[in-house]
Amino acid sequence: MATNPSANCRSCRYFDDHKLNGASAQGEEGLCRFNPPVSQPEPQGHGLWPVVSAQDWCGHFSPEMMAGE
Repeated sequence: MATNPSANCRSCRYFDDHKLNGASAQGEEGLCRFNPPVSQPEPQGHGLWPVVSAQDWCGHFSPEMMAGE
């Protein structure tokens, strides 16, 4: 379990709140860009990035992965 209160997806450099054209983020969800997209079962399907909450955390957290200012 994460013990650092800032160890959440929003503080990770790989969290993408997928703002488009300067728009604001939709809710607290974003995309995790740490790992490659997950492939889909159908042959024509595109890979999808995992959707995460800004308050989620993962075992990859380290101070080096925190978003740059």
